[in-house]
Amino acid sequence: MIIPVVAVVAAALWAGWAQRAPRATGDPASLAEHRRFMAAMERTTAGAAAPGERSGR
Repeated sequence: MIIPVVAVVAAALWAGWAQRAPRATGDPASLAEHRRFMAAMERTTAGAAAPGERSGR
């Protein structure tokens, strides 16, 4: 008797959690994070040689 009751309560809690509204991310924070990511990608690829080329010669 207790197992089905616990299962129903757990299912109800999970359903309520799954149906919650998504948390909104602020645009300024998201844009700043994207800019930091792009800057980091440019720094790591700026010094790399193209495929088939040797660097330093």
